[in-house]
Amino acid sequence: MKRAAVSVDLDGLVHYARIHGLLDSALDARTRALHLQVALPRLLQLFERLGLSATLFVVGQDVTGPGRAVLEAAVRAGHELASHSHTHPFALSEASEENVEEELASAEEAIEAVSGSRPVGFRAPGYTLSRAMLAALLRRGYRYDASVFPAAPYYLAKAAVLSAMALRGRSSASSLDSPRVLWAPRMPYRPDVKAPYRRGHAPLLELPMTVTPLLRVPFFGTLLTLAPWAVVQRSYRAVASGSFVSLELHAVDVLEAADGIPSALVAAQRDFRVARAEKERRLSEVLGWLQRDFTCTPLKDAAQALQS
Repeated sequence: MKRAAVSVDLDGLVHYARIHGLLDSALDARTRALHLQVALPRLLQLFERLGLSATLFVVGQDVTGPGRAVLEAAVRAGHELASHSHTHPFALSEASEENVEEELASAEEAIEAVSGSRPVGFRAPGYTLSRAMLAALLRRGYRYDASVFPAAPYYLAKAAVLSAMALRGRSSASSLDSPRVLWAPRMPYRPDVKAPYRRGHAPLLELPMTVTPLLRVPFFGTLLTLAPWAVVQRSYRAVASGSFVSLELHAVDVLEAADGIPSALVAAQRDFRVARAEKERRLSEVLGWLQRDFTCTPLKDAAQALQS
């Protein structure tokens, strides 16, 4: 059976500002909550219209804020809440096992308070996985991780941007992953406990975000909303030849400049200049393709089926 899962990372605009070297003070309280109070309801409406259940990767500290009611509604609608850490530290992959455990435990407590159960899945901030992170996930009984992003064009573009920012004397909260990720498996696998980007025998399933064969072009929200439509179609045909697709979106994928995003952030991030209606039209069509060609479930259900 061919399976697909759609996931949404609930990073706030403050994390995007930090990526681009902008000050947190560039965002007011309303803007900081746009991803949960404006963007997520739009996606939930889209999913409801399509009859699709997704996985939402929640930043734990956001649960106590104004977006809690939206998350509670998502749970009632049958969506999975998984962990995206508690404070979304981009350098979590460089932290000690003790610090990783603290992030995981705090996020679990916050998510359980909303969903009624502890999360069984995790995605690392910035997609960077580490040996310490994997060890902590195993100790805490997680059933799957969904952090691995073996996308060569994304990796190279990120390296170029970070280098250019450094040359201009600007700092970014983001960090570059180990190049070993470029050779990680494209399809679900059990990782090596000492080398997460390599196959092994860990009692946890790694569900990589989907990239195309050969060139490893990432098939994710940014491509769907920004690339020429012919490229989106070709990329889908390439990934649809496989047995599993993990389509990763961000809540902010359905935000636009008119939602009140600071101009400095709009200037730094091109997808905020695309009209919301066009983004939602594209996402709706691609999600329809997935439902036509795959059995679509949240990641926890895909992990259970693949493990058995």
